[in-house]
Amino acid sequence: MSAKPEDFFKNIISHCKEYGFIFQSSEIYDGLSAVYDYGQNGAELKKNIREYWWRAMVQMHENIVGIDSAIFMHPTIWKASGHVDAFNDPLIDNKDSKKRYRADVLIEEHIAKIEDKINKEVDKAKKRFENFDEAMFRNTNARVVEYQTKINDIHSRFKTALNDNNLVQVKQIIVDCEIVCPISGTKNWTDVRQFNLMFSTSMGSVAEEGNTIYLRPETAQGIFVNYLNVQKTGRMKIPFGIAQTGKAFRNEIVARQFIFRMREFEQMEMQYFVKPGTEMNWYEYWKAARLKWHQTFGLGNENYKFHDHIKLAHYANAATDIEFNFPFGFKELEGIHSRTDFDLKQHEQFSGKKLQYFDSEENKSYVPYVVETSVGLDRLFLATLSASYKEETLDGGDTRVVLNLPPALAPIKAAVFPLVKKDGLPELAEKIINDLKFDHIVTYDEKDTVGKRYRRQDAIGTPYCITIDHQSLEDQTVTIRERDTMQQHRIAISSLLKFLNEKVSLTSLLKKL
Repeated sequence: MSAKPEDFFKNIISHCKEYGFIFQSSEIYDGLSAVYDYGQNGAELKKNIREYWWRAMVQMHENIVGIDSAIFMHPTIWKASGHVDAFNDPLIDNKDSKKRYRADVLIEEHIAKIEDKINKEVDKAKKRFENFDEAMFRNTNARVVEYQTKINDIHSRFKTALNDNNLVQVKQIIVDCEIVCPISGTKNWTDVRQFNLMFSTSMGSVAEEGNTIYLRPETAQGIFVNYLNVQKTGRMKIPFGIAQTGKAFRNEIVARQFIFRMREFEQMEMQYFVKPGTEMNWYEYWKAARLKWHQTFGLGNENYKFHDHIKLAHYANAATDIEFNFPFGFKELEGIHSRTDFDLKQHEQFSGKKLQYFDSEENKSYVPYVVETSVGLDRLFLATLSASYKEETLDGGDTRVVLNLPPALAPIKAAVFPLVKKDGLPELAEKIINDLKFDHIVTYDEKDTVGKRYRRQDAIGTPYCITIDHQSLEDQTVTIRERDTMQQHRIAISSLLKFLNEKVSLTSLLKKL
């Protein structure tokens, strides 16, 4: 089956609720905007993705260790990091629809539409000419040249406006590009203004200004303020990394696209401390390493691309995003940034404590440079689930919805079915489950026909179904059915654990790195 992108995305959202992956937070009270709860299957999938990241980042690297820092931190940390003064989004309202948008996103989406026009021209030319040279076509085709000139002009103006923090010019770009509100279809825009994204709260018994603290908007600062503790207690030598996963909070005004942009979300970050002058080599290393890690998911290499930042953050000298082709287009999945020594020097200045590393080989002290990799766990969850969701028409006209999740990440690794609810088959099924559950999440199902049970497990992404029949009592074999191919074969009960260990363990993914 094929569906329009917007309908396909709606189907995914409905599927998430129907099969226990994601629920609207506080749903019985009409919900809380841009906040979601993970259900029984979603929590398992999310845990497996997190565990895969942690093992790939920490277990597979001798010079990377993990920490778990607190959500509440001293408020001066956020002054030092620049979040108090510079953690803003440029927002613009449409006066007719009363809807609010990020101005930078409106411009980037407009550029993407022009790029789509170029791609359509290229596709037309490919159909017309046998010996098609794309580079030559781009240089000679008038329309393509015109479109590319527009993109370059918008890029140049946009970059200058952002670097100068010129919000008047940002609005002027929106006006000149004749960008309309997706809801009202009008160009009746307000001025662009900045909005700080941090949540603030009070600590202590009296809500005074001096007691104001913030919910962390990122996990990176917890790593930076613990950098020297980890380096000394772990006797770490440069280069080394500190990894962390945890919740972060941003008061997103334009929260949308399901769990892609939320107010409460989870990050998986690693800060890699390097010798000054070597940071660009490590930046390129981690770009390649992180892309390779994502590609082990088997979601299609064509669904990933790098996108270099038009405007660098105040702390960076290089930055790129790994973008993924979500149902609503290519969007940021992971950021790789060369953060220089900005953060550690800022914390030195604001705390009055030295955060230098003594290099015994160089016989001198210096503040390390940092290369960061930061991926949103919720976005990675959405990428994995949306790329795995399939609506298939089978031979004979039957249909099924299946999640082709990487087996090692699936919430349930195997479902065990007795063919009938008698003759000792349920008892044998329970014995098999009791043997497997120490190593894998398995489930038992005896309701409905085996075919319907297969469909239920396909919909939640269970890679293997194990059916116990009367032959199982005679020869101690079972039928194992594979989710993606729907092929079946007999296997000895004594071989089940070894089979699953080879097929669904995280080790099977780690060996691809």
